[in-house]
Amino acid sequence: MEGRDIAHVAVEMARARCCIALTGAGVSTESGIPDFRSADGLWSRYDINEYGHIDNFLSNPGKVWRMLAEMSSTVINAQPNQAHHALAELEHRGVVKAVITQNIDALHKRAGSRNVIEFHGTMERVRCLRCGREYATENISLKNLPPQCSCGGILKPDVVLIGEPIPQDALAAAFRWASACDVMLVVGTSCEMMPAAELPHIARRHGALIVEINRENTTLSPYATHTLKGNAGEVLGRILDEITRLP
Repeated sequence: MEGRDIAHVAVEMARARCCIALTGAGVSTESGIPDFRSADGLWSRYDINEYGHIDNFLSNPGKVWRMLAEMSSTVINAQPNQAHHALAELEHRGVVKAVITQNIDALHKRAGSRNVIEFHGTMERVRCLRCGREYATENISLKNLPPQCSCGGILKPDVVLIGEPIPQDALAAAFRWASACDVMLVVGTSCEMMPAAELPHIARRHGALIVEINRENTTLSPYATHTLKGNAGEVLGRILDEITRLP
């Protein structure tokens, strides 16, 4: 990652009519949340099809909640890192218009980003499958699993499990921003999970510049206008510094 590449991207972002960000697990690893698919991630200890599928949640919610309780503890105790704060500051300065995140940790919002599309939902709240009532996850007890609503219904984290559709409002908003942007930052994601993986290609077909920020090459790399290798926090921090220095 050369300094001139960072400077060039900063200028393009500052000049852009509509710059957005698509973020993935690599943004939150610096907050202590491991990529679920990594060697030490959640799916190395829990079979994703057994514990991550909606059908298994409905048939045995207590079993699936044992995995979800571990995930919830990790997420609730995490704090936003430099990447989250940089994107929030870029939004505050009017450079970044929206963040589409595949992460379920709500760290973008906690860092101060306001226009956040939580593509896969959030662990920040749970919803009753019977009456639809919502609770803040931090306010429910996980001593007895599965947790239940006051109506007796089972509570489920407001996240998208395998076999569930992406929420229609999040899907529509994400595709709308991807079609409208002229610069898309793709940060910390391998771009393998559909339909989120389609978003950079939609942006590209509409003429947007694609800026990939990742520690390694991905399936998106051949299509990216710029590829900046490094940790998300460091790279976004340097971009913010460059934009701050622009006249």
